[in-house]
Amino acid sequence: MKVAQFNIPPVSIVPLRGVERLSLSHFRCYEIFTVSFDLRSVVLTGPNGAGKTNLLEALSFLIPGRGLRRARLSEIKQQGSSDPWTVSAQLQDQGEGIQIGTGLNPESPESERRVTKINGEKAKSQSTLAEWVSMVWLTPQMDRLFLEGSQGRRRFLDRLVYGFDPTHAQRLSRYEQALKERSLLLRQGRTDPVWLEGIEDNLVSDGIAIIVARREVVGQLTSVLKTQDNIFPQAEISLEGELENLLRQHSILEIEEKMRRLLADCREQDRFSGRTSYGPHRSDLAVFFPEKNQRAALCSTGEQKALLLSIVMASAHLLSVRSEAIPLLLLDEVVAHLDKKRRSALFDAILKLRIQTWLTGTDVALFEELQGNAQFLSLKEARLVSKT
Repeated sequence: MKVAQFNIPPVSIVPLRGVERLSLSHFRCYEIFTVSFDLRSVVLTGPNGAGKTNLLEALSFLIPGRGLRRARLSEIKQQGSSDPWTVSAQLQDQGEGIQIGTGLNPESPESERRVTKINGEKAKSQSTLAEWVSMVWLTPQMDRLFLEGSQGRRRFLDRLVYGFDPTHAQRLSRYEQALKERSLLLRQGRTDPVWLEGIEDNLVSDGIAIIVARREVVGQLTSVLKTQDNIFPQAEISLEGELENLLRQHSILEIEEKMRRLLADCREQDRFSGRTSYGPHRSDLAVFFPEKNQRAALCSTGEQKALLLSIVMASAHLLSVRSEAIPLLLLDEVVAHLDKKRRSALFDAILKLRIQTWLTGTDVALFEELQGNAQFLSLKEARLVSKT
């Protein structure tokens, strides 16, 4: 396995931040794998099953969450291995080296919890990762993002918010824990008003902060989308939800009081339904295609893919200019669906971003325009490969 060697590109388009070294242990199809890079974008090519997406998934664990596949952590371990999986990355941030390691907890591999270390020090939680790395990705599994439930769209937006507000991950974690605690109390019939009011106060404070953070990023994305090159369709995005609608007309203090009343009034209803009726966990990211005057869900498959790529590229641009964390863009099997004109426009946009972008594909010829401005890694069937 070799990294293709090309002339060093002009300094003006070389990112100053990115991954310099990636090491995997017992991760998916990889037993032991280590490879080094410079800070240019990376093109991973090879046949289906070679492990290209697995490398992107490994990178996706450099931010909070369950990775781009949303897999159970125990399922990621290499088949037949008794050892826990680990991902280690050496990153560069304008001359400063950063070491991030994460993996399944070796002391309790059945716990579905992962351990994270930053520069050798154990982090209190994986939420700390948001302070160091920001990321947006596009994968074939996201093709149905506009057709399926709102949960996937919220996760998509929240991953982006992590890049601008590292505390957003902690906020979401606290909010989700409070939701579970409230549901458990109601299900058990424990209606102590003081106890419930305390939990609901936490839901209100974190919930409103979540909505405000999301709204801020949606506003910034909207500004970028309006100025984006028209080679990609222009998408209109907005947040939908009862509290979001109220926030357009009332102050935050008024919305907090409204949310407290709603939660208190719906306790009996929520006890029977098993879910909390109001809050940011019910919000949705709405996407509209103005050229056809219709919602993205009603557009053709090709139009939906183009709209999603437009939003992802706008997100990457926003991360490149406003994120304090190291921004990364992951594009899995994207270029195969684009004609030559749009491929050229995408490559041009990637170079202008000046952030390290990771692209995968089966046909290296589709990436010819990036030669000299990217580094190429050709993968064989990964189960046959062990590189150190």
